[in-house]
Amino acid sequence: MRGVAGRNVEDDSVNNGQSKREGRIDMTKVAVWAKIPAAPGKRDDLAKALEVGLETAKGEPGTIYYILHTDPTDADALYMYEMYESQDALNAHMGSEAFQALGPALMPFIGGRPELTFLGPIGGKGF
Repeated sequence: MRGVAGRNVEDDSVNNGQSKREGRIDMTKVAVWAKIPAAPGKRDDLAKALEVGLETAKGEPGTIYYILHTDPTDADALYMYEMYESQDALNAHMGSEAFQALGPALMPFIGGRPELTFLGPIGGKGF
């Protein structure tokens, strides 16, 4: 049987980021949507401080997307969209020395605790 992506779904081949093994769909990829509040007037400084994390993520195995966004309706917020090959890849990212060092570097510019939403990607353009 052909899946939406035109690949065979009877075996271990991939169908929209999911693989079907032994009659079940295995959704291993994980994503995070994070709202990062900036201290009043410090959004640009916060974005600049996050650049080191953006560069580090480029070399992380298992990191698919690590994209920083501004909010045109909130001058004191940034958003980060992240996608990883697996929960293990997310755990490696969050446990890395670079990620641990990022927290203290952000402290002068952060306006509160980031809000994290953990997601299970299904499919779509670019996936």
